[in-house]
Amino acid sequence: MTMIQRRTLGVLAMAAAAAAAGPALAQDVSFPTKPVRIITPFPVGGGPDGLARLVADKLSKKWGQPVLVENRPGGNGFIAIDAFKRGAKDGHDLIQLDNVHLAAYPALFKKLPYDPVADFDAILPMFRTYFFVTVPTNSPYRNVGELIADAKKSPGKLNYGSWSIGNPVHLGSELLEAMTQTQMEHVVYKETTQLYTGVANGDLAFALGSSATAGPLYRAGKLKLLAVAGPKRTAGFEAVPTVAESGGPAGFEVSGWNALATVRGLPSAVTEKIKRDVEEALAAPDVREKFTSFGYEPFLQTREQFARFVQSESQRFGDVIRKANISLD
Repeated sequence: MTMIQRRTLGVLAMAAAAAAAGPALAQDVSFPTKPVRIITPFPVGGGPDGLARLVADKLSKKWGQPVLVENRPGGNGFIAIDAFKRGAKDGHDLIQLDNVHLAAYPALFKKLPYDPVADFDAILPMFRTYFFVTVPTNSPYRNVGELIADAKKSPGKLNYGSWSIGNPVHLGSELLEAMTQTQMEHVVYKETTQLYTGVANGDLAFALGSSATAGPLYRAGKLKLLAVAGPKRTAGFEAVPTVAESGGPAGFEVSGWNALATVRGLPSAVTEKIKRDVEEALAAPDVREKFTSFGYEPFLQTREQFARFVQSESQRFGDVIRKANISLD
């Protein structure tokens, strides 16, 4: 028997063994065998935290093991990510991440304390929310087209705000500048409440905001929603046109999305069990009701679709960041 023949037989034997083991593993997944942590970089009380706790409760009941949400806010999410990297490598530690962590920071930081590909296996998106163009209720702008026309007339004078450098609201506004060939002033606030109060008071011409962040002042009658930066009108806000319908650029979309990730290298049967059970939790009627109150919408994608989506978002964010010459280190 030649060496090539021996190697061929060896490969065939391994393939046969894997094929035989696969169904058995899929039928008998001993997971979880101990308490599970969902580590989150988001503070207690926010929408992402609220959703994580709803999912954790569903999983606890299904798995027969405690599923605990551990909040590690601050430090650009690096505190939570460090805790995850030092945690369990067998799937009993999960992490909640958003589009900034997975798609924007790789272009914003020259040196990241994590590798978004090697350190995480983002197994499923949990939700997506599109941002509205918010203005004061007494704003002179009746639509996005008028706002853009004013920005073109007075370069650098019209201002907008966000709560930090490099968040989706900031990068989305930079994208609007790029797509409309305008130049506007970015004003940074310490946190979201101050930001949207600044819009309501007329200190800012506009700010992008979600129904969760800008919604309270909108419902109080202190903000006006000119348009939604999405491909279609948003449930619950059907009277608010899209940016394209409001005289803005076609294809202008700005969203926040959130994903659940495991460590790389887990058995596929374990990751598929986690994904399947989390999807079941997200589909529960009481969780879907919370989606509406948080201003979220389901974001149903296969793992392959989501991987391609994250890659395209990374390219989109990267283009905006490089064009605007934004850096955080």
